[in-house]
Amino acid sequence: MLPLDDYVPYLLNRAGARIAVSFSEAVRPMGVTLPMWRALAALTDRDGQTVGELSSRTSIEISTLSRVLDGLQRRKLVERKRAEDDARVVTLRLTPAGRTMVRRVMPIAERYERVAIAGLSSRDVATLKRLLRALYANMDGLAPRP
Repeated sequence: MLPLDDYVPYLLNRAGARIAVSFSEAVRPMGVTLPMWRALAALTDRDGQTVGELSSRTSIEISTLSRVLDGLQRRKLVERKRAEDDARVVTLRLTPAGRTMVRRVMPIAERYERVAIAGLSSRDVATLKRLLRALYANMDGLAPRP
């Protein structure tokens, strides 16, 4: 049996959960949750995504993401727009208030990354990021369970 401390999914979850809990506590006073931040950050990278695209990019299930987007829209941080050529397609855009919120939270997010990678060389950080992307892509190899 593989020792828990050598089990990659455990190690990934343990590190991610520690960062997520601490980051969530840091941004809570701003009224931002971790899923809200992930949506805002992903829209900062590429505005005008559909809900499906944003769900895929953030790894937030569509039903959960819809509730997150409802909250962001109520706070006027995000707006939904129907495509002129296909009313079924809704695109998401950051509002000026959403961009302001991103600017407020970004220094906190950057600090958490700096703390998480402290002591690692820039080469190690690049390798870590490459490996994490590869691990994520490898999961496509699992067939969905019924």
